Amino acid sequence: MNSQSGIAVHVSSWRDYLALCKPKIVALIVFTAVVGMFMASPGMVPLQALLFGTLGIALAASSAAAINHVVDYRIDSIMARTMRRPLPKGNVSLQNAVVFAFSLGALSMVILTYFVNVLTAVLTLVSLIGYGFVYSMFLKRATPQNIVIGGAAGAAPPVLGWTAVTGTLDPHSLLLFLIIFAWTPPHFWALAIYRWKDYQSVDIPMLPVTHGTDYTRLHILLYTIVLFTVSLLPFVTVMSGPVYFVGAVLLGGGFLYYAIRMQFDKNDRLAMQTFSYSIVYLMALFALLLIDHYVPLILSWFLA
Repeated sequence: MNSQSGIAVHVSSWRDYLALCKPKIVALIVFTAVVGMFMASPGMVPLQALLFGTLGIALAASSAAAINHVVDYRIDSIMARTMRRPLPKGNVSLQNAVVFAFSLGALSMVILTYFVNVLTAVLTLVSLIGYGFVYSMFLKRATPQNIVIGGAAGAAPPVLGWTAVTGTLDPHSLLLFLIIFAWTPPHFWALAIYRWKDYQSVDIPMLPVTHGTDYTRLHILLYTIVLFTVSLLPFVTVMSGPVYFVGAVLLGGGFLYYAIRMQFDKNDRLAMQTFSYSIVYLMALFALLLIDHYVPLILSWFLA
């Protein structure tokens, strides 16, 4: 409190800046990137690629998240889901948020370029621009297919992890990209159904706003079927084995259960449950990829 003017002055804390980074989302992004690193390695991931690749990708994802906060700060102050974020509450100034976002992005590029490889740095930069600017500034407000098109940026992390280790683009890494790309629409549209009034209040053309919740529920089911099919490709291409296959079928069956149930049960709470399951689904699916990848190595140790 300023004793002379009587005006309360908020001093930003590290928690406010951490919130700008969307740490839960970044944690999931980093996890899929790290799985990509391990999938690219027959044994242990080289330590330099693991440490600096993870750090660089995390910083870039945090930068993109902070840019999204800056771009959306006006609508965030209106939507119930986001009005308590640092910028709408005045905990961080817009200028400081911009400096913070670009500092993180610049640092990530330096780390990836000098300690990992140029290809990873370039692809990470493209992903950062894709989410932070193309999606946040244009696609989100331009088309109800925003999340489908913009999902390409969010699907990049396992590819980035793979290139951090190998320095090349591998077709198998693109299968991991396809999984997240197919996962993004049913994941986000489930949340959009639950929060469609929020998006309507700020004129954001999310699919439930422009085409209705029934239409969105149908497309959640269609994309979940696509996701189920795509999730089996690592097994079909012999990238993964039976452990992954069984787990992918069970997890995909769970996602289909929610998607089918949503066609008959129009309770918005079910949409939120579907959204929550989708996060568990992706984490578990990538964990299975990792476990299955090292099963032959573990067996060889026991049989040696």
